Amino acid sequence: MWTKKDIPDLTGKTAIVTGANTGLGYETALALFEAGAKVILACRTIEKSAQTLQRLSLMPGKGAVETGQLDLSSLRSVKQFCTIFLQQHGKLDILINNAGVANLPESKTSEGYELQFGVNFLGHFALTGYLYPLLKVTSGSRVVTLSSMGYEAGSLDFENLRSEKDYDPLREYRQSKLANLLFSLELDRKILAKKDRVLSIAAQPGANNTDLMRHSTAEEIAMGKKRIGDFMEPAQGALSSLYAAVSDEARGGNLYQPDQGFSGYPALAVLKEKALDRIAAARLWQLAEGVTGIQYP
Repeated sequence: MWTKKDIPDLTGKTAIVTGANTGLGYETALALFEAGAKVILACRTIEKSAQTLQRLSLMPGKGAVETGQLDLSSLRSVKQFCTIFLQQHGKLDILINNAGVANLPESKTSEGYELQFGVNFLGHFALTGYLYPLLKVTSGSRVVTLSSMGYEAGSLDFENLRSEKDYDPLREYRQSKLANLLFSLELDRKILAKKDRVLSIAAQPGANNTDLMRHSTAEEIAMGKKRIGDFMEPAQGALSSLYAAVSDEARGGNLYQPDQGFSGYPALAVLKEKALDRIAAARLWQLAEGVTGIQYP
């Protein structure tokens, strides 16, 4: 049973956590800060980041925290965040692509893509790409990308990524989380082909009481709990991401999740067939390169 107590001393490590102001992101940032890391709180607004920094400054951590503004729905914002980070830092040990939106009313990114696909996948693809040169030269660096059990019911519709046909919030969420997992696995394959030493690892946190549910009705939440049981608190759900980020046992190209699927403690997941679809992964990667203008590793 792996818990926060198993996190090693992270003094001297630098980490970025997207969506660090709430839920899983906050608990992830807190744990890294407690263990001694310098944590950049990458939040949608600088106000949210500053509020989180103030909150963490009251906690007994031995690391440091910094603010950062990162709106993943805007590729311009992603580039600006990375430009500032690269100017101010000479290493990046851990990048945790945590931020996400779910089941929200139909919306689009600045580039016109469906918002869940854009924020959860495209924004993180660009973020990782801009930061990859620094990850590459930082010994032992890792990229942790959050997926979801929802990927198992997801599918990629390359003809509806801008909601050209219609919009279904749950369907689009599942698609974005499948895209996250395909991205993490394809990045691992590309890293191996380049013989770089960066680890690309996927994590899924199970079912948690977080703000991600804010667009779901009380009835929908109750039905979910009836189907899968009570939700975990974010501190528990964050363990899968933390395990992927710091455990010596974690390996690139793997997915780590709660041992009971929706609840429990970090364990190696058995990947479903759709996660192993290399043709879909390659097409997704090519699309993301075209949208973002970024090619890596």
